[in-house]
Amino acid sequence: MKRHNYKELKIWQKGIEIAFEVSDLVDSFPKHERYDLSSQISRCSVSMPSNIAEGSARTNKSFSHFIDISLGSSFELGTQLLIANHKKYITAEKLNQLEEMNAEFQRMSAGFQNKLKRG
Repeated sequence: MKRHNYKELKIWQKGIEIAFEVSDLVDSFPKHERYDLSSQISRCSVSMPSNIAEGSARTNKSFSHFIDISLGSSFELGTQLLIANHKKYITAEKLNQLEEMNAEFQRMSAGFQNKLKRG
């Protein structure tokens, strides 16, 4: 069974980039959001590359499942970013930037997952 070095995977690198961006972003959220929206956004953004890393040590079939979980977290992040924008915690420009990064992560992950399934 081939193991993947997750740090060399472009999907992991993109996930880490998003997690870093989000980590910096939530520092500016109001203190009353610390245990609500900012915590939720942080957890799902960290979940994206974390599930890639965890799955990389598994079989291709199992790794594909971890990519599904990572993709689910990315869609969750998209929803939460819309809420943050609605509450005026982030600008429309920042929302667009993160949505583009997230969409790229989703495309890359789906492509990688298809490659895994082909063997």
